[in-house]
Amino acid sequence: QVQLVESGGGLVQAGGSLRLSCAASGRTSSMHIVGWFRRAPGKEREFVAGIMMSGGSTNYADSVKGRFTISRDNAKNTVYLQMNSLKPEDTAAYYCAVRLFRGVDYDYWGQGTQVTVSS
Repeated sequence: QVQLVESGGGLVQAGGSLRLSCAASGRTSSMHIVGWFRRAPGKEREFVAGIMMSGGSTNYADSVKGRFTISRDNAKNTVYLQMNSLKPEDTAAYYCAVRLFRGVDYDYWGQGTQVTVSS
């Protein structure tokens, strides 16, 4: 129904920046919220940021507030995650996910993109 492809990950030095992209296809009109999640080896998956497609409202995990910015380009059906002041603790596989209208959970997920921050 909805396909998601993340890109933009890579290796950066602490204090650097990276911009992740989440390109959506399929039934993009059904998307209600797009969120970014991350998972590091040995850790649980955690919510990073989310954006409401209809109004653009955003929310962030406390750990990334002031450093990360989520945004959307409706013409391109793409959601971005601008990551600044990166820390080694940000090292993880990052995933975008979609919650549909009338939905409660994030039901569609991308394949992930790796972000590695060196000290």
